[in-house]
Amino acid sequence: MPTNRELPDLAGRGPGGGAIGLVLTGGGARAAYQAGVLSGVMQLLDPGRRPGIANPFDIICGTSAGAINAAALACRAHQPHQAIDHLVTLWQSLHTDNIYYADIPRLAHTGLQWLGMFALGWIRPQLSHRAPHSLLNNQPLADLLARTLNFPLLERNLASRRLAALAVTATDYTSGEHLTFYQARRAIEPWTRTLRRAVACPIGVDHLLASSAIPFVFPARALLTQGRTLWCGDGSMRQLAPISPAIHLGAQRVFVIGTNDQGGMGPDNHDLSPPYPSIAQIAGHTLSNIFLDGVALDMERMQRINGLLARIPANGLKSETLRPIHTLMIAPSRSLDEIALEHLDELPRAVRTLFRVLGVSPRKLESGGGALVSYLLFEPGYTRSLIELGRSDSMNHAEEVIAFFKEWSA
Repeated sequence: MPTNRELPDLAGRGPGGGAIGLVLTGGGARAAYQAGVLSGVMQLLDPGRRPGIANPFDIICGTSAGAINAAALACRAHQPHQAIDHLVTLWQSLHTDNIYYADIPRLAHTGLQWLGMFALGWIRPQLSHRAPHSLLNNQPLADLLARTLNFPLLERNLASRRLAALAVTATDYTSGEHLTFYQARRAIEPWTRTLRRAVACPIGVDHLLASSAIPFVFPARALLTQGRTLWCGDGSMRQLAPISPAIHLGAQRVFVIGTNDQGGMGPDNHDLSPPYPSIAQIAGHTLSNIFLDGVALDMERMQRINGLLARIPANGLKSETLRPIHTLMIAPSRSLDEIALEHLDELPRAVRTLFRVLGVSPRKLESGGGALVSYLLFEPGYTRSLIELGRSDSMNHAEEVIAFFKEWSA
């Protein structure tokens, strides 16, 4: 099978072209949107679905649920159309109980444990050792990833030059560092920045579970790293430079798929005396802040740096480590909170009851409950809506997408 460097008609890259990176941000169930965008992109790049077509992305980086999508693509990089088809099918067929236990006995048991700790923990501190580690148990997700991801294929794709690198990010709860775990075709020196560092290692299911461990919602994951055990959680926390891993791994063009709509701060609320915010509203805003796409700020910084670099003579850049980076970002054109509330009734009864106790109502978008639901609603009606929105947004950016990939021949 030819490599992507031998197919300049796909992405406009000749043998001397630079690497193209893909960055997938976090967002729980919102990451279904990314599958739709990728489906649309491949349709634009290769509408005839040519046999043996090469992977358009040399470097794939993901955070939180985006890390799971990134790993799924990397493991099937030798068959990009089939990889995206598989990703779309997986998201379309998901149910909540494929991600976390959603039955009444388990949720009630966890709730009683938390209640007992809060009610009696101040009298008997030893009860804190029996407290659950999170609100929800995502062991079903661990089982799903173990069944569906083939990491030996990832190694083969790296060795056969169908992929240059895969990177996933997580947060170390002990040190507060933002960690990038990467597996690359060639040796790349790990980088260190303020509260950020990279770790070269074989990536596996535990790294994905750590990267997608939403604080309080899913349990942290223990990762053995350089001889130490690190308890890691969601990579979206303290993610100051989301595009940085792709650049460190060699990308010169970066395609970003976000999961937050770029249309504003949400619906207007003209109530001059709003009620006290519900738990759902507070939790929804908290998750929105955790998953806030820092990509937009990162891209603004790069545009300013690109502008400065453009003023430097070409021969003056040879001795510099900085280089121009061309980026393109696609993000939802519609509020995913609104879409989530439209599908609230698809949730299992126990989870739906829990959300309504927390203050979520399908008739109260302004309550903020839609944000909380949008991250945890793993049901086909919702994920299919996000996939269709992603495809539509790709097609609406058709000219930019085609230009982004074809311009690289210059």
